[in-house]
Amino acid sequence: MSTLSRDLTLYTLGRLALVGAVTVVLVLFDVPLLVSFAVAIVVGFPLGLLLFRGLNQRVTAGLAERGAERAATRDRLRAELRGDEDARE
Repeated sequence: MSTLSRDLTLYTLGRLALVGAVTVVLVLFDVPLLVSFAVAIVVGFPLGLLLFRGLNQRVTAGLAERGAERAATRDRLRAELRGDEDARE
């Protein structure tokens, strides 16, 4: 779980830093700040998918694993509520 938290934090900070960097570059070329920020969001997110591909895959795998664990726990609890004998073991 801590690996997922770390990867998700790194991925989020990386994507935000990328948007910030694109914004700064555009402002240096005398593009207004609000326009620079809007363009940076549009350009930065697909660019982040390319640049942070490995980190994105780790985050996706971690979220899928967490979802599977939650689904298994939910199914076990529902079985216990129904009174199934298999769920008590």
